[in-house]
Amino acid sequence: MNKKNEITQQQLEELRTVIELHNNRYFAKNNPSITDAEYDKLFRQLQQYEQCHPEWITAESPTQRVGAAPLSEFSQITHRTPMLSLGNAFEDIEVEAFDRRVRESLGIDCVEYAVEPKFDGLAVSLCYENGIFITGATRGDGYTGEDTTLNLRTVKSIPLRLPTETAPALLEVRGEVVMLKTDFNRLNQQQREKGIKEFANPRNAAAGSLRQLDPAITATRRLTFFAYGIGVYEGEMVPDDKHSHIMAYLATLHFPIAREYQTVTGFPALFEFYRKIGAMRDRLPYDIDGVVYKVNSLSQQKELGYISRAPRFALAHKFPAQEMTTRLLAIDIQVGRTGALTPVARLEPVFVGGVTVTNATLHNADEIKRKDIRIGDTVIVRRAGDVIPEIVSVAMAQRSPLSKPFIMPDHCPACGAKAIRLPGETPVRCMGGLFCPAQQKRAIVHFAARRAMDIEGLGDKLVGQLVDNAIVRTPADLYKLGITALHNLERMAEKSADNLIKAIEKSKRTTLSRFIYALGIRNVGETTAKALARHFGSLDHLMNTDIEHLQQTPDIGPIVARSITDFFAEQHNREVIEQLRFSGVYWEENRTFPTLMVENMAVSGKTFVLTGSLIGITREAAKKQIETQGGKVTGSVSKKTDYVIVGTDPGSKYDKAIELGIAILDEAGLQTLLHSF
Repeated sequence: MNKKNEITQQQLEELRTVIELHNNRYFAKNNPSITDAEYDKLFRQLQQYEQCHPEWITAESPTQRVGAAPLSEFSQITHRTPMLSLGNAFEDIEVEAFDRRVRESLGIDCVEYAVEPKFDGLAVSLCYENGIFITGATRGDGYTGEDTTLNLRTVKSIPLRLPTETAPALLEVRGEVVMLKTDFNRLNQQQREKGIKEFANPRNAAAGSLRQLDPAITATRRLTFFAYGIGVYEGEMVPDDKHSHIMAYLATLHFPIAREYQTVTGFPALFEFYRKIGAMRDRLPYDIDGVVYKVNSLSQQKELGYISRAPRFALAHKFPAQEMTTRLLAIDIQVGRTGALTPVARLEPVFVGGVTVTNATLHNADEIKRKDIRIGDTVIVRRAGDVIPEIVSVAMAQRSPLSKPFIMPDHCPACGAKAIRLPGETPVRCMGGLFCPAQQKRAIVHFAARRAMDIEGLGDKLVGQLVDNAIVRTPADLYKLGITALHNLERMAEKSADNLIKAIEKSKRTTLSRFIYALGIRNVGETTAKALARHFGSLDHLMNTDIEHLQQTPDIGPIVARSITDFFAEQHNREVIEQLRFSGVYWEENRTFPTLMVENMAVSGKTFVLTGSLIGITREAAKKQIETQGGKVTGSVSKKTDYVIVGTDPGSKYDKAIELGIAILDEAGLQTLLHSF
C-alpha cells in the first residue's frame, strides 16, 4: 500500500487541528466530545501518517506533546521532569507485543511488572521540601502545568507534612486526583436540588472541582488523591531499585495507593490481573478505564527509555466500554465542514453509561455494510469513554423481517450536488465545495487565507457572521460586499469595514497557483497548485482537461487527478468561478512563474533544505525564490538533498548534512546561487 498517496500535508494539518481541539476539550475544558476510543484512533492515524512523512513532523504536533496547554486563569509551574502519558492497548495481542518488545530490548526471557488499576481522574504533581508540601500542579501539556497548590491543599488525603525522619530534602510525588463514586453521587444530588447542571461522570467532576478559582469551592467537593510514582527527589531515603519499593515507601509517608496494586511476572499474569480487575470494576470505589503495567526494575526502566510522549517501559491496557441494546429507528445524513457525508443513527432512547442516548455515530457506509446494520434492527450501543455512543453490532437473533438496508445517497442532502467516494478515501463527499451550505464557512475561510487569496482581516469569526446573516454564501459574494452590509455586523467599525473592503479589492490581483489553491479542491495543496499552474498555464485549460492528461503533470497521481476532475465537473463550482472572474479576480496566465525558472541551471531541479534563522531574507521568501527558479524545498535532509542552507542557530539538519556529506551554503552562498544565471 502506498501511504504517500493516502494523505496530503493539508489533510495532516487538519487532522492535527482536530486532535488539538479534542485535547483542549478533554484536558483543559473537562468537556470531551468524542470517546477515548475515537480519540485513540485519530491519534494512531496521525502517528502512522507521520511515520510515512517524517519530513512533515513539527514540534507543535500532538504526537510531540502530552496533554493540553495549561489554562490562562492559573499561574504555571514547569515540571522538573516531563509528566508523560502512557501508550494504550485495547487487544491482548497488543499487550503481547509490548511484553515481547520489552524482553527483546532487555535481552531476557521473563519480566517482572508492577500492575495497578488505571484511575480515571486528573494527573497531578506534588512537591515537598524538607517534608513540607510546597507546590502542586496539574499535568498540563506534560511540561508545564497549572498551579493548583491552594486547591490541592484542600484534598484531605494529601499529606501537608511528611514524617521528617523518612522524608528527603526534595520529593516530587505524582498521582491522580479522583472523585469517589459515593462523593460523585452526593455532589450530583446537590446539583439537582439546586437546579443546576449535573456532572457527566466522576472524572469531569474531579477535574472541574480541582480547577476552581476559589479553593473554598474545591474544599466542598470531597476529592481523593492516589499516588502512583515519584518524579524527582534529593536524598538517600528513596528506594532506587524497584517501582514496587517506591510504592511501599510512599505508603510509609502516608500517601494513599491503590489497594489492588501488586507485582506479577510474565505476560500471562498481566492478562490474569486485567481480567480480575475488570470483574471487580463496578465494585471499586472509584472509576477506572483500564489497568497499567510498568516494568518493575528501575534500572530496566532506564535502559528501555522513552519515545516522544510515552515511556517504553509502561502500558495502559484499556477496558471495553459498557454496552446496551436498543432499536435503530432511522439513519440520517449529516454533512460536515469538509463535505463528508456521515450517517447518524436515530435510536429508541436507551440509558447507557449514566445518560439517555438517542443518537449514535455510524462513521461511514463501509462501517454500516461491515456490521450489516439495517433500519429497524435491534442494535448494541456502546458509550466508549462515557462520551459519544456508537453502534457496536446488530443483535441478529432479534432481526425483524421488516428491517430495511440503508443506501448511502449519491447526492448531498444539503445542496443537491453530486456525492461520491474518492479513490483511497473512506467517506462519501459532497462535490459542491464552493456553494454547499454545510461547507460555506470552511470554504470561505480557506479562500481568504494568507497563502490563498490573502484577504487580510477576514478570519473565522467574521466569516461566521457573514454566513450566519446570509450576507455571503460563496467566495464570489465577498466581492459584492458593501460598507452598509458590514456596518450591521457585530464589532465592525467604519474603519475596520473600510479596511476589509480594500483588502478584498486588493486580493483581486493574484496568481493562477494561488487561485487554484484558494478553490479548496480536495487533495490540492500549495505545492500541487503550483505544479498545476506551471503545467497548464491557464485555468480554462485545467478545468477542461481529463484524468489522463492530469496524471501527466509532475507529482499528480490518480487520486489527486480524480479530485480535480470531480470538482470541475460540478456545474455550480464552475458558476462560482465564473462569478469570481466577472467580479474582477484576475491573474497573468502562462506567466505565473518567471522565465528565469528554467534559465538558472544552478537551481533548477535541485533539492534544498533550510535550517536556522536567515537575516537578510525570510525563510518563506527564500523558499519562494528557490521554487520560482525551478528548485524544490523540503523539510528533511536525505541523500537526495543537493544543498542545505544554514542560518544562525541551525538545528539537527546541519549535523545530518555534515554526516551525509551534502553541500552546505550560508545565506550569502544562497544569494550567489540564486543570481548565478
